Amino acid sequence: MIRLNQPEALSPLERYGVAVLLDLSRLLVVTDAHAEVVTLSVMDGDDASHDLATLEAKGWGLQTRAGVVAVPRHLLALVCDLVGAAVEQRSVMRDGYDRVPVEENPLVKAGQWERPIVHAIAAGVRTAVREAAGRRPIRTVIPWPGGRAWAAAFTHDVDIVAGWPAFALMRVAELLRKGEVTRAGAVIVSAVAHVGRDPLRRAVDEVLLVEREAGIRSTWFFLAGTPSRATWRRGDVTYDIDSRAAQGILRAVREADGEVALHGSFDAFTDPEPFARERGRLEASGCRVRGARQHFLRMRPGRTHAAMAAAGLHYDASYGYSDRNGFRLGVADVVPAWNEHEGRPEALEVVPLGWMDRVLSKHEGKEAPAALVASATESADRCKAVGGLWVGLWHPNMTAPLGFPGAADAYRRIVERVQQADPYVAPLTEIVEWCRARRALRARRVGPDGSVELDPPGVGDHRFALRDEDGRAA
Repeated sequence: MIRLNQPEALSPLERYGVAVLLDLSRLLVVTDAHAEVVTLSVMDGDDASHDLATLEAKGWGLQTRAGVVAVPRHLLALVCDLVGAAVEQRSVMRDGYDRVPVEENPLVKAGQWERPIVHAIAAGVRTAVREAAGRRPIRTVIPWPGGRAWAAAFTHDVDIVAGWPAFALMRVAELLRKGEVTRAGAVIVSAVAHVGRDPLRRAVDEVLLVEREAGIRSTWFFLAGTPSRATWRRGDVTYDIDSRAAQGILRAVREADGEVALHGSFDAFTDPEPFARERGRLEASGCRVRGARQHFLRMRPGRTHAAMAAAGLHYDASYGYSDRNGFRLGVADVVPAWNEHEGRPEALEVVPLGWMDRVLSKHEGKEAPAALVASATESADRCKAVGGLWVGLWHPNMTAPLGFPGAADAYRRIVERVQQADPYVAPLTEIVEWCRARRALRARRVGPDGSVELDPPGVGDHRFALRDEDGRAA
């Protein structure tokens, strides 16, 4: 357990950094003024002029003494730079999609994008608290509902509903450019066999069947902009959400108790109005839309999130790399969005994207279905190791007639592999609600025997649970 010393004296940036570190540390924050627990203080320190490896080797600059752990201000600034994407928000560089280039990300520059490094900082805080505690009680929060040690979310971007032969032809051309002649031939045979049929709807139904058999519910992101020749040419909106085909997929997702979310178009970028219009159009189909993920991950850190919040959205799931799998924010968990230009947290939660299927074939040159399974499993294992959240993206158009032979079976194996590790699995809105409450969790009373009164006690039917210093249920 830990109490924050003089939180009112901290700047918004410092409060943001402390909140993130304490949540990821899983330490229970105490508001009981009479409880004898470790106190967390913020101190001045040397400027962070070292690289991440050097900082980690020096214990992140944390200092301990009996009953007190001190965190240097520059470490909190680093957390904001990484988790809050403050570095990317300050960048003026843009790529061909008007995004901040991947190379501007500080973890890419440091070669640390494959590791959720901020969890290592939080683990350092947790270790320092144990060293400083002496006889003071230690309680950590079991991070996920049902006593689960980690969590997983399966998500799907519905990029295509109509015109599938055109996408099949583009994929064949891609395979031929890469010298994948045999695979291209298999795609042509499968595509010809599906002429006059709807392989996209069949692929959606196969994904939903796999998830139903595994007992999991997923989140589906739908485009709700207005399609035109211009949107088709630039790879943006390719279908009408009010069309019979799109409405059929929406019904199938709702009947499976999945979550429907917004796949923001290129128009929905930094302006709240397109976000609100597209969200409203999607909700007119009978869905409650709480979150978004930008198409092509096309967003401007900070500004896009302010627009999303103004449009009434609750979370964004766009923070992933466009050309690699990894941890763009250095975390595998839900975190508050940060508005660097206004120097404050945004009224929006961020759900970082950890793994995306198309990265392998498009950017790594790996076409074998087994490579998809291995990559997804490795990514999930990294999240499990830190007790975090794995968010995977599987496109339902990853099917044989559209250019991906063997992909359907690969998805089944990915679900099986992830499920074998016993995560908490839920749609993103439920995960976000849990994490927001967990971040706000407080011990409002600590008894002489170490008993704790929690506020809030839980979320819905799920209750928070604690561990003692020996890792036993408390």
